[in-house]
Amino acid sequence: MPEDKTYHLSPSDFRRLGHAAIDWVADYYERVESLPVLSRVKPGDIRAALPAHPPERGERFEDVLNDLDTVILPGITHWQSPHFFAYFPANASGPSILGDLVSSGLGVQGMLWATSPACTELETHVLDWMAEILDLPQGFRSTGSGGGTIQDSASGAALCALLAARERATGLASNERGCDGRLTAYASSQAHSSIEKAAKIAGIGRANLRLIDVDKALALRPDRLAQRIAEDRAAGRLPFFAAATIGTTSSNAVDPIPDIGRICREHGLWLHVDGAMAGTAAVCPEFRRLLAGLELADSYCFNPHKWMFTNFDCDCFFVADRAALIRALSILPEYLRNQATESGAVIDYRDWQIPLGRRFRALKLWFVIRHYGVEGLRHHVRRHVALAQEFAGWVQADPRFELAVTPPLNLVCFRHRAGDDVNQALMDRLNQSGDLYLTHTRLQDRLTLRLCVGQTHTERRHVERAWRRIREEAAQLEQG
Repeated sequence: MPEDKTYHLSPSDFRRLGHAAIDWVADYYERVESLPVLSRVKPGDIRAALPAHPPERGERFEDVLNDLDTVILPGITHWQSPHFFAYFPANASGPSILGDLVSSGLGVQGMLWATSPACTELETHVLDWMAEILDLPQGFRSTGSGGGTIQDSASGAALCALLAARERATGLASNERGCDGRLTAYASSQAHSSIEKAAKIAGIGRANLRLIDVDKALALRPDRLAQRIAEDRAAGRLPFFAAATIGTTSSNAVDPIPDIGRICREHGLWLHVDGAMAGTAAVCPEFRRLLAGLELADSYCFNPHKWMFTNFDCDCFFVADRAALIRALSILPEYLRNQATESGAVIDYRDWQIPLGRRFRALKLWFVIRHYGVEGLRHHVRRHVALAQEFAGWVQADPRFELAVTPPLNLVCFRHRAGDDVNQALMDRLNQSGDLYLTHTRLQDRLTLRLCVGQTHTERRHVERAWRRIREEAAQLEQG
């Protein structure tokens, strides 16, 4: 084979094609508002539009971009549309996209401090910044016994927390011999599914996860938690872990962290607090009441990739005792040994997570913080909360509708008074129209519609339009 033969892009070609790709993304953001929010393709449509076999020879980049428009875009549900009100925000922003681009360009493998010191030290510093921005307890900062790291998601953070709790409870015995079936974990019946998945993966078993009853506000009942712990101890079991939530997925309910924390301290349980979406609200001093009692937690996580304009994936995971996490997860084969690690003077984030390898995710969060500043982040959070509260007021003023719960922040759970069938039909009609996208849950065993305001570019006019379309479709259903 000729030595001068190459298939790589030259720097000049990369620059030219990079401009084209950035132009495509910029054009997408200019037109996303006009696109149907929910994809209308049927199962198999995308694959049917793709060649059956891979190309033998490389294709022009221009053809790839054309296929983005003709093949890929029809199969995209537009999470970045200002008309997207479903699930939770997964908002991106220009600074975050550019930060991710730079991270991809650098191609850093940040498993050890030695493999790219800047990757580790920027992450440590940015997580300390984040602790300051949110006014987190001092124990979660790297200057003390704890610290923070970036996980892929709150699911990964929950698993890491549960594993650390397991090994603390068993004196590392479960790492050596496996679980003996006595370990018992606790979470609200409204907790995210990641807690159940973590219990399955960690060998605790779904049968050993106690789902605790909630009150009328859908928050975990501390009295029932204390009761279940006492019952399990009396039965010879080993309670070791509890999960609480600041802003549940279904309704944004906030568990009473101070009471739960005191119970966990009394009984020696690891308390993990999940603030996946709602945790971002703490950038605003007026919402920091939500974090009351967090000083009693052993770990805490929230997702900048939900409501802090940082594209997926980016979960900030904090622990009060980093040594407990490291002891549970650390494995050091010979090929990873190096002078910096042996010195004990550096952090190796491979010991804080499930995978060995890790991307330079701190760059995009750093870009976001530096672009918006704390002032800018607060501005947008306040704007989203105000819009959601205004929407809730419109619901309350319409006799056809009702709020399922009082919205604490930016998620409004509401329903038509006519019952489940009407609410299902209303949501289906709205989503099929392409004008907006809503999702549902079940609260008090009734189908409930969810409207979440948090997409980066959503403005009042988009929320107004959503409410108008909801009322229009409701009127059509009422007329039969």
